[in-house]
Parts: sequence; structure tokens; C-alpha cells
Amino acid sequence: MIFGQFLSLRKAGVLGMNRRNTQYIMRHNRRSSFPLVDDKLLTKRLALKHGIPTPPLYHVVSHHGDIAGFERALADRQEFVLKPARGGGGSGIILITDRRGGKFMTQSGKMISKDDIHYHISDILSGIYSLEGLEDKAVIEGLIHPDQVFGKVTYKGVPDVRIIVYRGVPAMAMVRLPTRQSDGKANLHRGAVGVGIDIGRGKTLDGVRRSGGITHHPDTRELLRDIEVPFWEKMLLMAAQSTEMTGLGYLGVDLVIDKNEGPLLLELNARPGLQIQIANRKGLVE
Repeated sequence: MIFGQFLSLRKAGVLGMNRRNTQYIMRHNRRSSFPLVDDKLLTKRLALKHGIPTPPLYHVVSHHGDIAGFERALADRQEFVLKPARGGGGSGIILITDRRGGKFMTQSGKMISKDDIHYHISDILSGIYSLEGLEDKAVIEGLIHPDQVFGKVTYKGVPDVRIIVYRGVPAMAMVRLPTRQSDGKANLHRGAVGVGIDIGRGKTLDGVRRSGGITHHPDTRELLRDIEVPFWEKMLLMAAQSTEMTGLGYLGVDLVIDKNEGPLLLELNARPGLQIQIANRKGLVE
């Protein structure tokens, strides 16, 4: 069990949730800065202002009366991502990879109608997926075409890199790899694989999935270790810059590597989870 692994790693400086909340989040993260990372639209605009690349923004739906307008705004777009501005854990995100006969194809190959999109946007605006359950905005942005560096250890979807930054210094990193069980999403709670990254070398280590450590991807059976992450120095710099632009001292920075654009900032997290320690087989506390 992961809990048992945490107990065995306590002597290695594993950071627990209570200590994380009191000594790191509360001490180093101003509450007034949380909206900058909780709202993906604010994060995107702030990042662009500071020269940090993000997926291109296509359209924003702020009111129910504007839902029908999304089609005109995306008339020349065959693919896009629809997400809640204030969502968390990957909830409410739909990846559209093609349009055929007035319908939309999702990442999994399922065809959905225009009405399905309308209903989903309406749910987003009503706050179904927002962190606080409050009214939200629907963000429509460019679809990521992932670099194939993780192609052999990914089941569909887009792998992403999480970097923990403490007081401006990147402290720990992992890559989250989609699986069949996670439905192609890079979400550890849904069954994705977390693989530690040697932060000094930019090379992958072994991984973790739900209840224990693994060395191979469960679907592709490919080895997880010793994959060299491209653009590693640039990604570390982007992570450090993210703390400067938000003023947060303890931050999770999520990046993706697009095959054409290189590293892009996906989102920020002022309350990053602790599974990254299991993926790296060591704790965050020195």
C-alpha cells in the first residue's frame, strides 16, 4: 500500500499532508495569490505577460447566453480542448481531436453532438467542476500534440511533467503517464503512472501506480527508467519563473512538451500532492 510506503520513507524525509499544509503552504503561499493559480485563465494571461509559453487560447465562454457563439469562434478549428477555468484533478476536460458531419470526435474516439458540447459548457458555467462549486468560465484552447519522447510509455493522451518548486528552486519532479485505466488522462488518482525524474540529470527513474512501485508501463510493457527528458533546463527555468510571477513559495508546476512548440505551461497548483515523493523514492524534506 502507498500508506505503508510513506511510513517506510519517513526517515528519508517524506513530507506529510499536515506538515505540508502548515509549514509550506500556509507559511510560503499568500492566500491572496491563490486565484492566480486556481483560475487557469488568469494563469495563462499572467504567463503570457511574463513570456512563459502556454497552449494558445481560442475562446472563453463566460455566460450561458454566449454558449451558441462558441461554434462561430471555432469555425476553422478541427481540434481543441474544452476545460473549466477553475477545475481541478482533470475534471470537466474534453479533448476534441476532429470534427465530422457536424459532430465532434473526442480523444477516445467517441463522437459527441453539438448539443453535448452545449450541455457540457453549461455545466462548467454552473460550477459543476469548479473547486468551490461556484460559477465558472469555459476555456477553449489549442490541443497539445505531445513530443514522442514518452510515446512508448504512454497509452493515448498527453503525458505531463510536474515540478515542485520551493522558494524559487526546483526541488523534485516527475512525469505522469496516461494508461488505459486512466482513460488516457495523466491523472494519478485515475490510474496513471507517476515516474520520478532525476532533477539534476533530467532522466526518468522507476514509477508508481496506485498501490506500489513499477518498472514498466502497464499497457505498453516498456521500461520506464532512463528516458532523457528534452528541454530539461528550459523546463526547470520555466518552473522557477512561475514562482516569481505568482509570488508563491511552494508550488506545483505542470508542463507539457508539444512536438512543435516545445515545453508549454499547462497549469499551476498551490497545493501540490505528495505522490511525487513515492515516484522519486525519497522525501521532500531534507
